[in-house]
Amino acid sequence: MLLRKLYILLILLVTPMLANASMILLPMDESTQQNHLKAYGITYWALDKSYKVSWLLNYRGGSFLLPDADAVRRECQIRGVSFEVLSDGAANAILDEISSPSQNMETVVLEKAPKIAVYTPKGKQPWDDAVTLVLTYAEIPFTPIYDEEVLGDALLLYDWLHLHHEDFTGQYGKFFGAYRNSPWYIEQKRDAEALAAKLGYSKVSEAKLAVATKIRNFVIGGGFMFAMCSATDSFDIALAAEGVDICEPMFDGDPSQPNYQAAIDYGKSFAFKDYILERNPVVYEFSDIDTTQKRSIPPDSDYFTLMEYSAKWDPIPSMLCQNHTQLVKGFMGQTTAFDGEKVKSSVLVMGECKLNGEARYIHGTKGKGMFTYYGGHDPEDYQHRVGDAPTVLDLHPNSPGYRLILNNVLFPAARKKKLKT
Repeated sequence: MLLRKLYILLILLVTPMLANASMILLPMDESTQQNHLKAYGITYWALDKSYKVSWLLNYRGGSFLLPDADAVRRECQIRGVSFEVLSDGAANAILDEISSPSQNMETVVLEKAPKIAVYTPKGKQPWDDAVTLVLTYAEIPFTPIYDEEVLGDALLLYDWLHLHHEDFTGQYGKFFGAYRNSPWYIEQKRDAEALAAKLGYSKVSEAKLAVATKIRNFVIGGGFMFAMCSATDSFDIALAAEGVDICEPMFDGDPSQPNYQAAIDYGKSFAFKDYILERNPVVYEFSDIDTTQKRSIPPDSDYFTLMEYSAKWDPIPSMLCQNHTQLVKGFMGQTTAFDGEKVKSSVLVMGECKLNGEARYIHGTKGKGMFTYYGGHDPEDYQHRVGDAPTVLDLHPNSPGYRLILNNVLFPAARKKKLKT
């Protein structure tokens, strides 16, 4: 009898607790979320604190579902992130709606906060690179690494790597034509040569190839790589030109290999095929992969469209394309976009401008790992130039273009989930 009374008492105590159980929704639709970018930071923070987080693909712009806790509410309030408190029943109703076969939605459980590395030279300011800028703004921790760390196998410590808008071909960003007499160009060239010599290489192109090879192996082994602007095509070209001197004398001190175009091995590239390298050293271009000089679209009409995928059957591209709009404002860079005819058939084009035949946002697999290439320099600076003022993300807290970067940052958190593609 006493045990029965204790059991009833326990039920009476627990029932109100269950009735009050709740979840926190970070809505990611256009009209509700006041700071989309910092919402990713909250999600990363929650994962880092070992909270269970779900990514609700295609539900209100790709919302996040977190357990209700005072610390989570407080963090949202401090960072200015909109959130909604849901009863346990309301949260379950949303999950039931998402699981319905008739809905193009899916719930993906995020398991852990990925360890993030940004490949960037020392001394670079955050605004020199859109990814560094948005990670800092969203308060997502990252570790800057460069050639010494990469060649020292530091990549083994990380899940996700971003490539700064680097030139992996050893041609110093093809800035020679316009900036060869500028103090910053002369200094960067001198620093790059000194670092290559320190690492045991006679040429910068040889050091960069060694770095690119390490990064390639990181991806093949299961890592996630994200690259923007010139880090996309120059990385691919460096791999394809392994053992081939494509640098003119002003870059490496000796002539390039005669007819080097015929020696390019496209099979070694991650994403691109059949491209023709730009041989003229004063032309600010690596190859005809990039569409910058071929574009014929006014800035006011420059948009690209995100593809729509089945969230249940194609969760990977669905995660990478989560946004509150399918139409994203275009922006330029040294590598603005990719000629659609130069993209390998094995690579998924997730964002395109059909008007120009451009692929803007692409994704592929290499070995056990994955890579994403995103054309352009800064999603909120249409035509970024050397010396331009930094982008102030407080003015763009709902940027669709920057959201694509942060989708890639959180994507590895779902790595252990058995994905269908």
